[in-house]
Amino acid sequence: MGKTMLEVKDLKTKYITRFREDVYAVDGVSLKIEEGKSLGIAGESGCGKSTLALSLMGYYFPPLHYISGDIVVDGKNISKMDPDDIRRNILGTEIAYIPQAAMNALNPTQKIIRFIEDVIRVHEPKKTKKDIYDMAKARFEELGLPASVLEKHAVELSGGMKQRTVIAISTILSPKVLIADEPSSALDVTSQKMVIKMLKNLMEKGYIKSMIFITHELPLLYNVTDDIMVMYAGQIVEKGKAKEMVFDPIHPYSKGLMGSIIVPEAGSRDVKLTAIPGTPPNLKKPPAGCRFAERCRYATAECRAISIDSKEFEEGRSYRCIYDVEKLREVYGNEK
Repeated sequence: MGKTMLEVKDLKTKYITRFREDVYAVDGVSLKIEEGKSLGIAGESGCGKSTLALSLMGYYFPPLHYISGDIVVDGKNISKMDPDDIRRNILGTEIAYIPQAAMNALNPTQKIIRFIEDVIRVHEPKKTKKDIYDMAKARFEELGLPASVLEKHAVELSGGMKQRTVIAISTILSPKVLIADEPSSALDVTSQKMVIKMLKNLMEKGYIKSMIFITHELPLLYNVTDDIMVMYAGQIVEKGKAKEMVFDPIHPYSKGLMGSIIVPEAGSRDVKLTAIPGTPPNLKKPPAGCRFAERCRYATAECRAISIDSKEFEEGRSYRCIYDVEKLREVYGNEK
């Protein structure tokens, strides 16, 4: 086993609305990523993926609030650190975040190099402009970005180039963990491919030690990550190796998620796509039992009544369901 870069234990965070209502968006999430590994997190919109991404940085500001749990980055527990300490000593160097719609994060009136200077001087205030330029030029060129981008404004760059520029800036200080939230969404296929190639390049060259890749496109993760976790209504419902999660999902939600997506493989022409009926539960008042029960065709009265914990059934594989694996596979087999 490699060195653990990020370990999260039973993390719980919530939003407090302007009406003083609590929304439990991340509820008891645990995960671990080792050096050199990447983890994918998949799920439909509103399941809590982006909130989890924000929560993992330990940097909370209203309306997002920390409740409990531990976030350990390369041996440092950051879950209860002072926000200023996290900003100065953790963000950018230990853990970095690429938000959704990151291409819009750049100031349109500021040259890219000025943006990089601001990022670096938070951590290394004594670095000269020349030192920063030389450092940025070398990194950009190594990642396949022309050095001329540094002297341009964001409005002069295409969407794909802006996204790759934001990724380069976010990783300029070589963080231990990179969290990429939907980094390839809103891009054409060619730009998506370049973004994914760039992220893999960062891992291969050791500029980042581990990565979390968040998307609603589960099959995309098969080509990008080592492991996949499926999230639903603030909880992790299944996790395992990427190939297993795509081609042999166990939890009824994971199965439904894959059944609603075209996977390019032999025989896919004859496969019918299926939709998952219903809508996710209201996280202001989460249900007492399984959160997927109201949308699950196999749910029983017991599923709706009791809280269900994750079960590990193989090394590195677990799922959150009242049924055992054999029973689920039997049911799935009978439906074919």
